[in-house]
Amino acid sequence: MEAVIGIWNKYQNRKVAETQLNQMLNAEWVCSSCSEKHNGLFDLAAFAPDFWEGEENYSTNSEVRLEGNFLSEDFCVIDGESFFVRSVLDFPIKKHKCRFGFGVWSTLSKTNFQKYIDGFDAGSFPTDTQWTEWFSNQIKGIENTIRQECWVIPQINRQRPLIKFMDEEHPVSVAQTKGLDAEWLLEIYAANGHAKS
Repeated sequence: MEAVIGIWNKYQNRKVAETQLNQMLNAEWVCSSCSEKHNGLFDLAAFAPDFWEGEENYSTNSEVRLEGNFLSEDFCVIDGESFFVRSVLDFPIKKHKCRFGFGVWSTLSKTNFQKYIDGFDAGSFPTDTQWTEWFSNQIKGIENTIRQECWVIPQINRQRPLIKFMDEEHPVSVAQTKGLDAEWLLEIYAANGHAKS
């Protein structure tokens, strides 16, 4: 009997989440966490790599340097030894023709960091460019993301690189392939301070 109740509760939770997601997509809504009005889905972002211990303000991208500590909206350098770029985890949403993105950070080797800066300014990269790197944020609402081995895939026209986890069985990889369900998307929003009541 408990198993049946558990299945029923899970079904009800999914149904409620799907209803809430439809409301979010089709009307302006007030966030019960931040009290701001939102219209539809919106992307989230990590301010910096989790390893950043400096001040929480950005320099301009044009000031990027390879020495010392540096943080802009797109580049981060720590102690002139660790290099990071802002990237995007992109998810299709199940049952909907929309996507959800989370702005995140990944390592790059010094060589690839320099290549990325050069390509960023030009807005282009050689076809099929991708680098093997390390994911640099623990995302609230998604377990075990930090230090996951990942592909960093630069994009043209100064769009941020896309991230794909190498572990195809990781929940992030599965969600990127099969879609993020409404219940999990709402959990991610809530864990990051944006709850739909």
